[in-house]
Order: sequence, then C-alpha cells, then structure tokens
Amino acid sequence: MRNTQQFKLVAVLSALLAFGVVSGCTTNSQSTAAAPAAMAEAPVQKQTYFMVYHDNGRIYAMTEPNIYLGLMTHDEVPLTRTRIGGGPDGETVIFGITKADGKHLDKPTAAEDIFDGRTKDVGAFYGEVVRNGRYHVFGEWKDFQDYLSHKEITFTYTEIGTGPKGETVIYALNKETKKHGRPVALIEHFNQLRQVK
Repeated sequence: MRNTQQFKLVAVLSALLAFGVVSGCTTNSQSTAAAPAAMAEAPVQKQTYFMVYHDNGRIYAMTEPNIYLGLMTHDEVPLTRTRIGGGPDGETVIFGITKADGKHLDKPTAAEDIFDGRTKDVGAFYGEVVRNGRYHVFGEWKDFQDYLSHKEITFTYTEIGTGPKGETVIYALNKETKKHGRPVALIEHFNQLRQVK
C-alpha cells in the first residue's frame, strides 16, 4: 500500500450524492450543525471524475468514488482501459471502467470523455487534487479546469492537518465564493467522500 504523499497529483471530480447542500461555491453562512439535516432532505446528483498523476509516471482517470478510494488504499484499479503515451507529457493513461461503462465497452468511458474534453458542462460538481502530500478541493468545474490548465489556484481556504492522514487540505475558491468565507459544503464533501463504502 502506498502512502498518499507518494502521489504527485490526484484529481478528483466526484459524482457523489450532495445530500442537498449546494456546493461551496454558493455556500452562505449556514452553520455546520444545521447542514447534515438539510443534506438528508434533498439529494443532488453530482458528476464524478477522478484523476491521479501517480509517482509511477502514469495518469489514472476514473468516474467512480469507490474506484478512486480503492486506488488510494490499495494502489490498484480493478478494470481498466489503457492509452500508452496518451497523457499531456507522454504518460500512460489508465482509465477506470465502471459498471455503467462495462455495458458499452465499444464506446469511450465517461472518464475518457472528460479527459478528452468532450464533456463541456458537468453541472453540479465536486473535485479533489492531491499533490505533494496536500489535498486541493474544488466545488466548481471551471475552477478545476483552470487548475488543470495553469496548475495554480488564485484564491484558497487552507486547513492544516485535516486530511485523512494529517495532510494539509486547500479548498479552491474564486472571486464569488471567497466572499462566503469558510467553504462549509466543500469541507463536508471532502469528509463524506472518505465515508463512502
């Protein structure tokens, strides 16, 4: 099992059930105590996407939270499709195949559609990037796309030592979301992802 800090970069765009809380980009001053009750009332479906730039020189891309968590825990992805040299710098790209993808193996997987840029608007969104032992968490598709293009986040909210193994967690904000202060919904999504069984 590899230590999370051995990963160069993990990008996660997750289609978790949002449990009715609007993503951190629109968080208002709602208290964290009230959030779980509201979350249980009106689930919102989110697009998932996970991308891992691994220290083995490969990129792993997937659209299923459990596949991502399995990779982080066991350093394996059970069913894959591989593109040798398909990464931006010639890396091998390994796409995790979900049950839904398995029904049409003659077509690109959802992860391939996102990786190749065929998916333009994902709607409700949650994402993570793990790089140099730090987690970067995103609540908007555009913010994540900007990060992939520039490898920088302009506005952030940082919590030291709150990652699964005590890592620093950096929450991506933008001109609008920074006005709301602490991104309560993003923090809850980050913690809930690790509770998915």
